[in-house]
Amino acid sequence: MSDGLRARIRAGDREAFAELYESYARTVYNHAFRLTGDWSVAEEVMGDTFLAAWRTREQLEPGDDTLKPWLLGVATNKARNANRGIGRRLAFLARRPAPAPVADFADEAAGRIDDARRLAAVRTVFGRLRRGEQEVLALCVWSGLDYAQAAEAMGIPVGTVRSRLSRARARLRKLAEQRLAEEKKEPPHRRGEVQREAAFAALPFQEFQEDPR
Repeated sequence: MSDGLRARIRAGDREAFAELYESYARTVYNHAFRLTGDWSVAEEVMGDTFLAAWRTREQLEPGDDTLKPWLLGVATNKARNANRGIGRRLAFLARRPAPAPVADFADEAAGRIDDARRLAAVRTVFGRLRRGEQEVLALCVWSGLDYAQAAEAMGIPVGTVRSRLSRARARLRKLAEQRLAEEKKEPPHRRGEVQREAAFAALPFQEFQEDPR
């Protein structure tokens, strides 16, 4: 990323903002996907995030630090708003017939549906955490922010990030153990599905076992 990008964005340089988008669009999308569990909502959150970032660019503090915490902070707020309406949206979609597949985009659609199913398996446990715990895990574990950057993104003290992350890891481990116990009670025809889901879910859970910092 070029030097002085923050100053250029503050000044309204569209080329600089396009550079910012190219650098962080996927990061913002992935963060939104983890917090919402829906690829289409995540795309909306990503668009809203960059729109809000452009509109509030003059509020950026001077400096040369990475803009990743700023963008993920905006995305976290947008995801909160989106999550408030997900229940109503899902209820509406459940009453509608499934759309016919579009041949030209069948492979892409299948890939996205598979991603959504895998994420849903993780969110079986992850979704039971409190909102703040989900956000700090998504920022620190999946998006790779350090404590100070996560604090900046969430607008809370660094000490709160530390304690919240520690508490979230402990709760997630406990909930994961409860989920494993529940899976043992699944009927035989479900065990194959459960094992496939567990294989995927185990990957992020491993990251919560120890704090590398």
